[in-house]
Amino acid sequence: MGEMLLRHFMMMWTTVDPVGNLAIFAALTASLTAIERRRVALRATVYAAIILIVAVVAGQVLLDAIGIHLLSLKLAGGLILFIFAIKMLFGDMDRDTGPPEPGKDIAVFPLAVPSIAGPGTIMAVIVLTDNDVYTVPEQALTSLMLLLVLLVTYVFFLMSEKILRVIGRAGASILIRVMGIILAALSVELVMSALGIGVWATRTKH
Repeated sequence: MGEMLLRHFMMMWTTVDPVGNLAIFAALTASLTAIERRRVALRATVYAAIILIVAVVAGQVLLDAIGIHLLSLKLAGGLILFIFAIKMLFGDMDRDTGPPEPGKDIAVFPLAVPSIAGPGTIMAVIVLTDNDVYTVPEQALTSLMLLLVLLVTYVFFLMSEKILRVIGRAGASILIRVMGIILAALSVELVMSALGIGVWATRTKH
């Protein structure tokens, strides 16, 4: 149980990516007042939480309704998360996105979606709360960890200026790439599990 929870926590931490979103939030809200930044941080986190909880509750039901097997989702999810990890390692997830466009609610886009509740995160929470694999208590614990990661993200947003002053843009960039390596390994585990390679490899050792 403890190992599973740790693995799920790391998967959600790396897909939500509080550190990467910290840099994005700081860039997008640079021209706002402190009160406006707090409001944007709260709205973005709440919107993302609603989207991800809906994915946990109804994601698998919708997939079953259209005939998509969870093993197929796990394989697709692993591949998508691997691409996401590659983007973290070699892409521009920590770039300055510039000021928000007039009339746009940056709490919705790009902060809530796709920065926090992106395709990779939605895919991850559906896979990690598979009704055929995990019990209701295990799914509840996974959901609580998801909310914990979102709470940390919200706190990071509130402290964005102070945190970036301490670790700097370079430090944030390094942390993003370390998380990318971890996510790449976790995504490979998902693919191997979907293909049954992990079970086969374990049996060949005995």
